Amino acid sequence: MASSRKKHNVLNLQTEVKGLAVVELAREVNRLKDEAFHFNYRIAKCLLRALQLKDIYTYEHSARVAYYSIKTGEELGLSKKELIKLELAALFHDVGKIGIPDSVLQKPARLEESEFLLMKSHPEKTYQILQEFCEEGGAATDFTEIALAALHHHERYDGRGYPSGLKGEQIPLFARIILIADTFDAMTSTRPYRKGLPYEVAFSELREFSGDQFDKKLVELFISAMGKDKSQGASEFYLTIHPEPFKKEAA
Repeated sequence: MASSRKKHNVLNLQTEVKGLAVVELAREVNRLKDEAFHFNYRIAKCLLRALQLKDIYTYEHSARVAYYSIKTGEELGLSKKELIKLELAALFHDVGKIGIPDSVLQKPARLEESEFLLMKSHPEKTYQILQEFCEEGGAATDFTEIALAALHHHERYDGRGYPSGLKGEQIPLFARIILIADTFDAMTSTRPYRKGLPYEVAFSELREFSGDQFDKKLVELFISAMGKDKSQGASEFYLTIHPEPFKKEAA
């Protein structure tokens, strides 16, 4: 009888030890994934600096798009980790423009059709760049999500966007948010050839095209988030990837 109890206790101890080993292994795997993500995060900062040197407008535009996207993500109730991924996806949504000639990227007038087709290639160029962060293991899943959001940020809710013609919720959530933020900033920013629109006019434009170009639910969340943000009256904002403040509106 005593021998049976002793054997039973040994088996229980072995089970507990195996359980602890599995838990410890899972912790170690998560630690390594976090390290890989933050390592890629630091390298990604170098990409942001390259974009800044290439075209200051695109760099500042990308920062505002990231800020607007984060505010929308907060309104949506995304977790802190999801917000960091959304920030990175929005910051780098146009990094493929590094591969667009300056004569096209910085042209102070409307683009010719051939130039516009070249400009439309930037989401795929962005994806090609960000894929370098998406190798096997580590933070692959996180950066794949970021790369796909950048690739699809010009898809339309009605399926008439590019590059893949995705429709509705086939389009990644981050990409749907970034499209709204991207369009809003383009409308409200003053450019050499036109003056930026007031927020209220831009909100009306977003609502007019919601359901066709934009996700209707996200448009309303975006407008709610921007209304709250504007009421605070701050003229600058900060991002986690950059220590210096950005201006909320383009000069």
